[in-house]
Amino acid sequence: MGLEEEASDFDRAGVVILPVPYEATTSYGGGTANGPAAIVEASRYIELYDQELDTLPSDVGIATLPALELSGAGPEQAVAELREAYDAVLDAARGKLVITLGGEHSISSAPILAHAERLEREGRRLSVLQVDAHTDLRPEYEGSPWSHASIMARVADACDITAVGIRALTKEEADFARERESIRIFYADHIHEGTAWIDDVIATLGDDVYITFDVDGFDPSLVPATGTPEPGGLQWYPVMKLLRRVFAERHVHGVDVVELAPIPGYHAADFLVAKLVYKMIGYWQAGRRA
Repeated sequence: MGLEEEASDFDRAGVVILPVPYEATTSYGGGTANGPAAIVEASRYIELYDQELDTLPSDVGIATLPALELSGAGPEQAVAELREAYDAVLDAARGKLVITLGGEHSISSAPILAHAERLEREGRRLSVLQVDAHTDLRPEYEGSPWSHASIMARVADACDITAVGIRALTKEEADFARERESIRIFYADHIHEGTAWIDDVIATLGDDVYITFDVDGFDPSLVPATGTPEPGGLQWYPVMKLLRRVFAERHVHGVDVVELAPIPGYHAADFLVAKLVYKMIGYWQAGRRA
């Protein structure tokens, strides 16, 4: 993430960044394959001091791995390749926080299932906090069950899901969610007033959490650079309040940030997403010290 060599050494780092520039099933605007590189480049211009936390999150050490190029043999094969690579990263990065940068949202199933299965072997169940404009619960989309629009359906049996910021879904997705106690949806139009909803979100999460953050969860006035923007989205500070609480009150095992589709010549969205990643690193660092 644009740090000096001594602050980005893998062995000494507390955080590992895994860029996955994969794009194969996007359904409207494209460009998510360029997201990881844009985030890393924008991160070079972030002030390292976080005045909210009065810390330097970079002090934890942030190692950025080479971009993981997945094959073009199809989405299912790509997910299998990512799962193998992610398991290897987890084995090498014990005790570190791994943040995966997409790329499209279909990449999230591999890290989510990796953590869910490891926890299941210990008799624990993973909770997934999904920040998103869409539920991504379609059984398949455009012929693929591994589409970015089906990612949460692929992991729904393995974990509990709390989706925040939702404002676009099919009736079938709404029915699917209603039929499962393990899926809770916080619609964007219900959480625009105040921050009491944050308590409700936290209450749905178990002790062990994975965060999947689709940047279209933000309002498009903040992040227009995404393939399927939806009006009425989340704003910066309420999201930061939510994330700080989650990192402080739960054990976050992993994070992914997906669906940034950079707009040439427009850097604000790239910078915002890089700042989002850095804020989460700071919250993770603060949670470890608490």
